[in-house]
Formats: sequence, structure tokens, C-alpha cells
Amino acid sequence: MKINILSRSTSLYSTKRLIEEARKAGHIAKAINVLHCDIKLEKQKPTVYYHGERLVTPDAIIPRVGASITFYGTAIVRQFEMMGCFTTVSSMALVRSRDKLQSLQLLSRSGVDMPKTVFTNFGEHTDDICKRVDGPPVVIKVLEGTQGVGVNLAETIEAADAIIDANNELKTRVIIQEFIKEAGGADLRAFVVGDKVVGAMKRQAQEGEFRSNLHRGGTAKSITLSKQEEETAINAAKSLGLGVCGVDLLQSSRGPLVLEVNSSPGLEGIEAATNKNIAGEIIKYIEKGVNA
Repeated sequence: MKINILSRSTSLYSTKRLIEEARKAGHIAKAINVLHCDIKLEKQKPTVYYHGERLVTPDAIIPRVGASITFYGTAIVRQFEMMGCFTTVSSMALVRSRDKLQSLQLLSRSGVDMPKTVFTNFGEHTDDICKRVDGPPVVIKVLEGTQGVGVNLAETIEAADAIIDANNELKTRVIIQEFIKEAGGADLRAFVVGDKVVGAMKRQAQEGEFRSNLHRGGTAKSITLSKQEEETAINAAKSLGLGVCGVDLLQSSRGPLVLEVNSSPGLEGIEAATNKNIAGEIIKYIEKGVNA
């Protein structure tokens, strides 16, 4: 089987592990930088060119598309879909997951619980907004941030007003969310492959920080999810149509709440924390999907 990993760098841990596990299973695997791909549109003859050469159609692709190149990366994924390739993340699911507002709306419609969230058109009624999410304090997030960038905790209405005003000046859209105090600066990352959770870790923010991202100094350890937490993660993945994803959960007094669903989750943190072969699980998922 020919498997292409759509990644901008072969030196990235996730890319190397996926290639390693694919080759270990007897497949031909290589990394393809989507920014060096061209697509040709012609009646019933979709084609991808790589570095100017026509690319042999692979059996499957694994999109590892960064947030900064979502539009172009999605176009390349869509072209491979038109060529009949199996993909671990569809182009439509990729678009849904990258739009925080749309993904939360889809989760809400599917009955997946989440922190109370407000989206407004540059409103000037901060006090009312905060009350709608049981604040202050409140969490304010830009709609296209990643790895904790653009996420702020506002302890007071005045602080929330200042953050919202600053984003208004920059014409940056934000959502205002309920602050879950009992989570204690920790969240859960459930790694979903197909219809099961193949690994989970608890991430703890460093002292003085409420964001638990490992890129921001957070620590991680393996954890066994409760049945409700596992079901919530799987339902979140299904509601966005994602075959492979990382689902971030908060442990609250009313049960697990979905913070975000990541369509290109890194493998390094989860494999180190759990000592599980997550990359191998993804390759098994591809084998099952291609042969279905």
C-alpha cells in the first residue's frame, strides 16, 4: 500500500513515527509537503503534481496540515479525495475542526456538552456577556488560535472589556467561555482513532498558568478515562466526521466538557505519556479503511 503523509517537514516527530510504523507494516510511505503540490482540474481527471512531477496516486493519505495553511492544505486533501484516496481526515472535517465556532455549533447540535459559550458581533455589553457564561472570570479565545495562543483569562468585567476591545480594534473575532474552576488548570487529551480512544493523558498547567498546553510548559501523564469521558470523546469526533483526532476535555462538576477537537494532533506528547504506539493504531485504521 502507498501512503503519503501530508506534512511540511520530515523531521517532525509525528511525521517520522507515521512513516516508521507504515514501513514496519510493509507499506510504502513518504512525506509530501502540501505547499509544493499543484493541482490540475480537468473533466474526471483530477491530478496532483509534486515539485513539477505528476504524483502517482497513493492508496491513502494522512493529512498533517498546520493551521496557517488550512485553506491550501484543504484544497490538496480534497484533490486526493477526488482521486479516490482514503484519508484519515476528510477535507470537510478539516474545515469544520479549524473553525472553533462552527465546531462548537456542531458539537452542541450533536448533544456533546461543553463550557457555556457566547459569540457576539463586537458587542459593547460585556457585563451581560459575562453573566451568560456564569462569569467573571471568563475565558476569551480568538477563533483561529492554536497551542494556547490567543486564549486569555479575564478575572473581572473590566479585564474582559479590555481584552474584547483590543480584539475589536484588530478586527479579530472571539468567543467568550465559561471558566471551569474545578478543573484546576488541567485538561484531558483523548486520542481517537476510528471509533475508539487509543490513548489518553492528563495535562496540568504550570503554576500561575491556566493553559495546560505542553507547548506552554504543561506536564502530562497517562490516564484511564471514565466511560462517560470516553463516550464524550468518541461522540465529539463523530459529530465533526473525524477519523483521527485529539479531543480536549475538562473535568467539571457536571461531567466531561469538550474544549476543542484537534484534527492534526501531535503524537510525541501522547506517545511519551502513555507509552502506547499511537502511530501504529493510525496505520491499522488506514489498512481497515482501504480494504473496507
